Amino acid sequence: MVFQICPEGIPSEEFNLLHMLDHDIKYLKFKTYLNTYCPHCHNSFNVEKKDVNQLEFKAIYKGKEIELRLSPYLDVFEIESSIDLKKDEVLDDIICPHCNKSLLNKETACGECGSPVGEVIISALSKLIPFFVCMKYGCEWHGLTKRDERRIKLKIPRQDMPEQDQTLRVHNFQEVPYGYTSELALLEAGRCLQCKNPQCVLGCPVNIDIPKFISLIAEEKFDEATKKIKETNLFPAICGRVCPQESQCEERCIVGHKDKPVAIGRLERFVADYERKMDLVKVPVITKNTGQKIAVIGSGPGGLTIAADMRQLGYGVTVFEALHETGGVLTYGIPEFRMPKSIVQFEINFLKEMGVRIEMNQVIGNIHTIDELLEEFSSVFIGVGAGLPTFMGIENESLGKIFSANEYLTRMNLMKAYLFPEYDTPMPKGQNVTVIGGGNVAMDCARTAKRTGADEVTIVYRRSRHELPAREEEVHHAEEEGIKFKLLTNPVKYIGTDFNTIKAMECIKMELGEPDVSGRRRPVPIEDSNFVLKTDLCIVAVGTGPNPVIFQSTPDLKRNKWGYIDVNPETNETSKEFVYAGGDIVTGSATVIEAMGAGRIAARAMHEKLSAKRKKTTKKTTAKK
Repeated sequence: MVFQICPEGIPSEEFNLLHMLDHDIKYLKFKTYLNTYCPHCHNSFNVEKKDVNQLEFKAIYKGKEIELRLSPYLDVFEIESSIDLKKDEVLDDIICPHCNKSLLNKETACGECGSPVGEVIISALSKLIPFFVCMKYGCEWHGLTKRDERRIKLKIPRQDMPEQDQTLRVHNFQEVPYGYTSELALLEAGRCLQCKNPQCVLGCPVNIDIPKFISLIAEEKFDEATKKIKETNLFPAICGRVCPQESQCEERCIVGHKDKPVAIGRLERFVADYERKMDLVKVPVITKNTGQKIAVIGSGPGGLTIAADMRQLGYGVTVFEALHETGGVLTYGIPEFRMPKSIVQFEINFLKEMGVRIEMNQVIGNIHTIDELLEEFSSVFIGVGAGLPTFMGIENESLGKIFSANEYLTRMNLMKAYLFPEYDTPMPKGQNVTVIGGGNVAMDCARTAKRTGADEVTIVYRRSRHELPAREEEVHHAEEEGIKFKLLTNPVKYIGTDFNTIKAMECIKMELGEPDVSGRRRPVPIEDSNFVLKTDLCIVAVGTGPNPVIFQSTPDLKRNKWGYIDVNPETNETSKEFVYAGGDIVTGSATVIEAMGAGRIAARAMHEKLSAKRKKTTKKTTAKK
């Protein structure tokens, strides 16, 4: 057992004696920055810097001062000095500049090349760890155990993505985050602990092998990392941008227990973009042919996922899309600055190259019924989303310039109103825009309205900030862009002009009461707290419901008490045999990755059932012969 004396400058009453046995590092009670100390006199070698993520220290070599720098990984050792050092040169000795004692540790040698090592003590994450610097220039071995490395990696901060300046981006519809550079991706990947029991995977609706793809990034195998993700998720460029990783995989990240979690979504986006930009995307050659065809209603994330999975299994796949462009909510619902449509179309083209057939302007329920599709196709998947707008049922709701979020975003995104007059759809504009709601859709509407030139955009939400259902990243971006928040506020009446357009909104202040069925505290009106909010354009983003078109032509399709399709949760099969469903039409408004997970469950169950049907048919045919 080795005892280290308290490093100079740290009060003894805040210091716990460090016990080290075979690098079994114990925690200290004091918190200190990343630092280096002499093992003899315990004085700091550090260069006077406040950067806690870079380890620089000075020592003496042949009477001259040299500077050593270590990366945040503590796996790269560089020497900068006036001495002309050459690669593979072995240093004779290095000396502590304070006590003039040799730092060589004669009992230890470099595990890579066998050269002598100099010993220093580093402090990281409130722990002291012996650190062996190989004396061979260019050798990267550092003498730390894997356990030490994992603990020190926690000191690397979560890497932010570069993004457009907020004063510039409110005047354009270009994507806000630029994404990681390879250097930032390597740093962020280095934070992953490679847990033996990775909880992050359990938090992913499609169970991506997260530790494996991150370890491939750390090895700079970016293309292989993308291929690993695509074993379970064919659309990482989409999910890396719009999925709420903070409440799924990242919420379970072990690093997040003591620091910010590993940025799994940002790393997913990085490798997907790398693959696309480097032209490394390979379209699989489909050699199987089951002889069976399936129909997919809707080209949103759930429909695209089952289409890809079933095509790879050898089925003929036809996707029926009601609109004139594919992508579903990815195209009409999510703004360009959050999800570039070129990426969505790239993924659609990928499916087409696989052999998936896509028919646009096909409103199933009107043009064809599900029963009619079953006459031509072996199985059907319903992935039409929940596109029926919900309003609040308050006075004067029919005034002009009151939009549902669906209509507003569809005009702006799908019909390209933001490019008017290049496109024919006029842009809905107002000087004082109000958005009712607190989810991601509300943030999308507010941030879009800001880009149309509105003087002021206000989000009205009936609960407090803590209960906002939108992603924290979206709320943060909205605040940066000057969006105002009127929290604990609810509209009770619209006020119109003589021309029957909205000019103001009467609101009432709220307070939080007991939790409701959602687990959030119920908003309760405060008597006599009414006030008037000036607004000349209002967007209602309080949720959506199931579109009735399919149910009108298929009355025997069982629905739950909320009006959504009732399915077997293990297979996603509906009450009609060989008809499956998934996504928002089953769950109500949810996430892209959850819809993709539903498509994957349905694909697995559909394939299993159709395979059994084929075998049964083959046996009957054989028996007749």
